[in-house]
Amino acid sequence: MKGDRILELKEELIPIIGDENILTDPIKTRFYRTGIRVGQGKAAMVVFPANLLHLWKTLETCILFDKIIILQAANTGLTGGSNPSGDNYDRDVIIISTIKINRLILLNKGQQVIAFPGTTLYQLEDNLLPLNRGPHSVIGSSCIGASVIGGVCNNSGGNLVNRGPAYTELSLYARLNQKGKLELVNHLGIELGSSVDDILKNIEAVNFNTENIIPSSKLASDIEYQHRVRDVKASSPARFNADKRRLYESSGCAGKIAVFAVRLDTFPLPEKEQVFFLGTNNPDNLTILRQRILTELSVLPDMGEYMHRSYFNGSEKYCKDLFLLIKFFGTKSLPKIFFYKRKIDEFLEEYTFLPRNITDKSLQFLASLLPPHLPEVFIKYRDKYEHLMLFSASDKAIDLMNNILDEETKKVDEYEYIKCTKNEGSDVLLHRYVAGSAPGRYSKLNSNNSASIIPLDIALPRNCSSWYKLLPKEILSQMAESFQMGHFLCMVFHWDFVAKEGVNVDSLKNNILSILDKNNAKYPAEHNVGHLYNAEDDLKNFYQKLDPTNTFNSGIGKTSKRKNYE
Repeated sequence: MKGDRILELKEELIPIIGDENILTDPIKTRFYRTGIRVGQGKAAMVVFPANLLHLWKTLETCILFDKIIILQAANTGLTGGSNPSGDNYDRDVIIISTIKINRLILLNKGQQVIAFPGTTLYQLEDNLLPLNRGPHSVIGSSCIGASVIGGVCNNSGGNLVNRGPAYTELSLYARLNQKGKLELVNHLGIELGSSVDDILKNIEAVNFNTENIIPSSKLASDIEYQHRVRDVKASSPARFNADKRRLYESSGCAGKIAVFAVRLDTFPLPEKEQVFFLGTNNPDNLTILRQRILTELSVLPDMGEYMHRSYFNGSEKYCKDLFLLIKFFGTKSLPKIFFYKRKIDEFLEEYTFLPRNITDKSLQFLASLLPPHLPEVFIKYRDKYEHLMLFSASDKAIDLMNNILDEETKKVDEYEYIKCTKNEGSDVLLHRYVAGSAPGRYSKLNSNNSASIIPLDIALPRNCSSWYKLLPKEILSQMAESFQMGHFLCMVFHWDFVAKEGVNVDSLKNNILSILDKNNAKYPAEHNVGHLYNAEDDLKNFYQKLDPTNTFNSGIGKTSKRKNYE
């Protein structure tokens, strides 16, 4: 029952994790109950276990009290999939934040890693850099500070086409079986003991030989991805959340199990890198270029990122402060900066006479006083061209890309590219890195006079050539603002629209999705169905198999929020 025995539950949790690691004040829990773009709901409690054994005991206790459990790490989900949605649950919601459990274990000199629930993507990248290796994804396409396990659970990544999306068949996780018993499943491919205590204590203490890990026949990355991307004639998308090929235990689970650790491949870093920046007013030029790259080049570029002028402008206007923070202080500074920002927001929220989102508005104002932060060459391209591309190529792919760009841009006018200097390349990649924060900042600055954001995470068929004209003018005319970009080589697009005042957002979104359905698109592509999208049957079946009692992340994919899916 909702509201039942909450104080008693808290008393049971205090000896496990400490009173200081339990939040019940709605103001203090608001950050964890609210998505960074969409979604908000009620939660009776937010708790912060400090290690894996505490996490296990917290799960046991919450299950004993018959509560809904939402596992959350960095809370960077774009579809509300890592926070509650509304208050129409049949049981109390307990959010378990795993952000403190951020251990990272390097295996076989960094050829693989084990990441704990709170380990972030930039933490992983930072630890691999001295070993001259990198993770599956580094761009942070739509959020900053995302967790590694969050990426695995949500099928994230894939913009680095030579590495593939986040995927593993090697994980350590807890699930609640049909009989209501919590089970710990060790499929890491590493012997850690037989009891729950032994397994969790041994992995926390790294009580195994990290330099002699036996290779597993199970995958720790999506090794087939590059071949799927190259099939430009295929009428299906290269990757999407409901793809049965990539639903395996923790991979794609969307929080329907409690993932304690994942084992992942890492990748050697290149010796040389080159960023190319391309502009055109005819998007058909980009379609032809993509087909040639994927079918003719023996070695693919590392990434090919599309930015419509709208998203370039959005990033320039709304993400300047974030750009400068990362450029001058690095990603290491972000967790602490975001923490203090959140604390200030919580403090100011108590003073109802103050404007909403005052910290974001202040940061936006301060950034506007600073001189331009982007090299002039990119501004000139933006002013001249509506459609922009950046390619990052390495080693053997550099000359191949240089040649194909020379050939294509010489064929027609109003179509050109530059080879970026090292500093220019870093700046434009960072500009793309922070761009995903633009819709959220826009919404906060215009919270009093704009409708909801409509975030669309779309996987188009690999043979799609009409990607830039799928939505008719009567749809686009209902938008107050639009932000469009994508991982172009794999045809995954992020369209973030802000509807005009008075527009029926639900009806508008349904019209858009109907158009996408007719074009054989899949959605979402990589950010979890959350509470925005209906889970397809394959995904629903996968969720129910993982979580037969509907205890974890109830209601995900617009499924039932009630116990046992009643």
